[in-house]
Amino acid sequence: MSLELIFVFSILLITIVLFVTELFPVDKIAFFIIVSITLLGLVTPEEAISGFSNPATITVLCLMIIALGLEENGVIAMLTAGLKKISVLHLALLIPLFMIITASISAFISTTAVVIIFIKIVLQLADRFNIPSSKILMPVSFAGILGGSCTLMGTSTNLIVNSVAQQLGMKKMGFFEFAPFGLVFLAIGIVVVTVASRLLPRKNPVDATDAYGLKELLTNVEITEDSPLIGKRIDETFFGESQNVSVLKMMRNFTVTNAPGKYIQLQKGDKLMVMSDFDNMVKLAKTEGFIINEKRKAHKETDENEEDEKNSKTDDLNRLVYIELLILPGSILLGKTLRDLRYFAFRGGVPIAIKKRKNIRNTRERLIRKDIKEIRLKPGDRVLVEIAQRDIAMLEDMENVAIMQQYENTSTFSPRKKYTSLFILLLVIGLAASGALSILASSLTGVALMLLTNCLVLNKVYQKVDWQIIFLLAGMIPLGIALSNTGADQWISSNLLAMMEGKPDVWVLGLIFFFTMLLSGTVSNNATAIIMAPIAIAVAAGLGLDPKPFILAVMFGANFSFFTPVGYQTNTLIYGLGIYSFRHFALIGGILSIILLIVGTLMLSTMFN
Repeated sequence: MSLELIFVFSILLITIVLFVTELFPVDKIAFFIIVSITLLGLVTPEEAISGFSNPATITVLCLMIIALGLEENGVIAMLTAGLKKISVLHLALLIPLFMIITASISAFISTTAVVIIFIKIVLQLADRFNIPSSKILMPVSFAGILGGSCTLMGTSTNLIVNSVAQQLGMKKMGFFEFAPFGLVFLAIGIVVVTVASRLLPRKNPVDATDAYGLKELLTNVEITEDSPLIGKRIDETFFGESQNVSVLKMMRNFTVTNAPGKYIQLQKGDKLMVMSDFDNMVKLAKTEGFIINEKRKAHKETDENEEDEKNSKTDDLNRLVYIELLILPGSILLGKTLRDLRYFAFRGGVPIAIKKRKNIRNTRERLIRKDIKEIRLKPGDRVLVEIAQRDIAMLEDMENVAIMQQYENTSTFSPRKKYTSLFILLLVIGLAASGALSILASSLTGVALMLLTNCLVLNKVYQKVDWQIIFLLAGMIPLGIALSNTGADQWISSNLLAMMEGKPDVWVLGLIFFFTMLLSGTVSNNATAIIMAPIAIAVAAGLGLDPKPFILAVMFGANFSFFTPVGYQTNTLIYGLGIYSFRHFALIGGILSIILLIVGTLMLSTMFN
């Protein structure tokens, strides 16, 4: 093995490890990749930055902007408005109906944007009609993935695979070229998931109290100088009265005590790291004698002698509510600690506590050992925010943050902008599907029309576009070029063919499908597609077969990451709600993945003839 192969495989292995462990945000990992392959001479500097100008990257960006315009102007809400009227149906009919509608919309609009809207709709239905949202949300996520696999613009993965294939000499795919396969997969998915939904729990995170039922909210509190708790033992205070409140750590005079004993007496200035459920966290926030955030402390110091302002403040306090924000990939809040958030502009809201998404790195012991200043937000984490009721709508402007609190959305949409946005979407689809324009040209046209008709402003684009995906693509595309430049794809394919010598071609196709699906369960589906597409084409060339079924195997396999909650963004969203465990994805997603792997391999193998 040459030194270049060792370098490129080392970078590939490190990249996979970083994706799995989430040590860094994906955009930072992508930038590291660009620098590494450039310094090691695996690509030229021009090739290293070619991902930023790649047609697939620009197309994905344009489609994200169009999806943003559709969401901002109420098109997605309009397309899903009738769902609130179908609550009378039996659950066995609700699940496939939700899946069909989700898949239909996701075939043409960003799957993530669609699923976020559906999450809100499902939780509202659960609140009003006692429908178990846990029975619907996972099917909705899976349906979004399956629907996006039916058209070329359905997911960024499809665009990436098509772009890589074109760079390696293949003809570009048509808009609906693989739709028949996608529709078969969708039909299978609807049947399998509807039947398997009996294995899902019956849970309703209908309000923040249920959603925060576990001891997972973390915050710091400080004992004020006039606190009635001074001189009392911990077991005689609020902290000892409830089994749902734990004092994890106490900081006194620069001395840190982990898991302080219940007989320790509290003193002025003591700082406590507290883990609590939602109810007790709200009580704690309203209790005198604590400073739970810097903003409240500032108000206390400046408003004591101003009676009118105090009365005004009391009126505002009566209107305060506590809501949860779900942190999505690409949010500017990623990497921030609770302390950082308290200095962050929350549109009038005050962050109270954070709740970590459960994973192998977020054990209780690990959180106890860490200072809350070191606990940083990751995708799927949630933040508890105190905010005036009138200001809730302003949080909608925050990029890549979903409001999970149940409330009626009183936003009004301009009918002109709504129908203009819908017309632009249909125009983009029509131009791309008919072949009149390439999907890149049609999506660029759509963005231009959105801006020209004032259906979208650039400031909103800068704020809410998921730039992490753009940087991920820009970093991973050069890595794919490095695999080709060094002959790594040929090396892998030759060894794979040697291992499968004497086996039918369908076995090799199935192995490509399997490895792609397996890798996509732990690594971004886009990254998986970029890694596997050159290998699949090299394997097809080695067998002397048409590379198209191998390319489609990579495309579908990269999308079908059902068996883990981290392989696809929509799975991460519903996993972050706390109603599913990893085993639910492994069981139901695993069953679906195995069936689709077998059926997909057999269907795609018919293209050999």
